[in-house]
Amino acid sequence: MYFLVLGLTLLVMKYLEFGPVANWSWLAVFAPFGLAVVWWAWADASGYTKRKVMEKENARRKQRIDKNKEAMGTLNKRRR
Repeated sequence: MYFLVLGLTLLVMKYLEFGPVANWSWLAVFAPFGLAVVWWAWADASGYTKRKVMEKENARRKQRIDKNKEAMGTLNKRRR
């Protein structure tokens, strides 16, 4: 995502001929888009994306379970 934001910012700056980016080559301006493609390919191939989704789902599941336990009054109760 950061590469896309950077790429879009550089693209707008180049198009509007704003700042030092106006003198850069188009290859340098489009480089962040290529890096974004490489990042997404690596993230999908390595399982990074799926692992992050699973971590998020597990955190939501744990939060939901804790909320339900608290509502039932069984959270942080000691056995007698």
